[in-house]
Amino acid sequence: MSDKVEAVGRVYHETHGHVLKIVIDNAAKKNSFSPEMMAELSDAMTLLDGDENLWVGVLCANGSDFTAGLDMPKFFGPKATVKPRKEGNIDPFGLANRCRKPIVTAVQGICFTVGIEISLAGDIVVAAEDTRFCQMESKRGIAPLGGAHFRYLTRAGWGDAMYHLFLCDEFNAQRAYKIGLVQEVVPAGKQVERAMELAQLIAKNAPIGIQITKEAGRKFIEAGEKAAVDIIPQIRDRVMNSEDMKEGIQSFVERRAAVFKGR
Repeated sequence: MSDKVEAVGRVYHETHGHVLKIVIDNAAKKNSFSPEMMAELSDAMTLLDGDENLWVGVLCANGSDFTAGLDMPKFFGPKATVKPRKEGNIDPFGLANRCRKPIVTAVQGICFTVGIEISLAGDIVVAAEDTRFCQMESKRGIAPLGGAHFRYLTRAGWGDAMYHLFLCDEFNAQRAYKIGLVQEVVPAGKQVERAMELAQLIAKNAPIGIQITKEAGRKFIEAGEKAAVDIIPQIRDRVMNSEDMKEGIQSFVERRAAVFKGR
C-alpha cells in the first residue's frame, strides 16, 4: 500500500509585459493558505513593488475557488509553521508595507475571510458571478485581523460593513458589487481574463502617474487606517487568549456548532 502524499500548495508568478500575474495554487484544498504560501505571496508582491519594469499586478487563483481562507491548524495548531515576514517585504494584507503598484484581484467560487481581506488590500476586484463571500472569523471565536475591520468601512460604509461583519453571513457577487467590495462582476471563468485586460489598460498609462495617484489616495485615508492598524495587537491578544477562541477552533476541527460563553 502506498502512502498518501498531501498536496503542497504554492503561490507562483508570471510576467506578462509590465504586468505581474500572481497565482494562488492549492486547488485541492480550496486554495487555503499555509504559512509558506503566505510567505510566497509576500515575496511576489515585493517583486512587483520593487521591479521598475513591473507596473501592475494581477492576483488570481487556479481552480474553482479563490480561497477558503487560512489552513487553520498550520497557523494556530501545535504544528503551526508561521514565521515572521521578511524584513522589508510587502504585507499581503497591506497593514505594514503596502505595494506601491496597482493590484487587480480576480476572485471566484469561495472567497472567505483572508481572501476578502487580501482582495481589499489591493485596488480593484473583479468577481466571477459564482463568487461567495463570507467574513466568518467571529463564528470561530476570533475576529477579522487582516484589515476587514476597517476596509469594509471605507468600501461599503458603516451600515453595510457592520451588517456583514456582525452576521458573518455568506453573500454573493452582486451583493459585493452593490456595496463596493467588487468593481465588476463577470461570467464564471472570465474573471482572470478580465483582470488581465484591466491590468493591461492600466499599464498603458504613465506608471509614475498611476503610482502617485495611488499614493495620494492612500494619504487621504492613512491617518484613520493607522489607528485601525495600531489597535490590531490589542484586539488580537483579546481574542487569541479567550476561551471562545479555543472553542471556535476546536468546534471547527470537530465539525460541530460552537458553544460560546463570551469569555
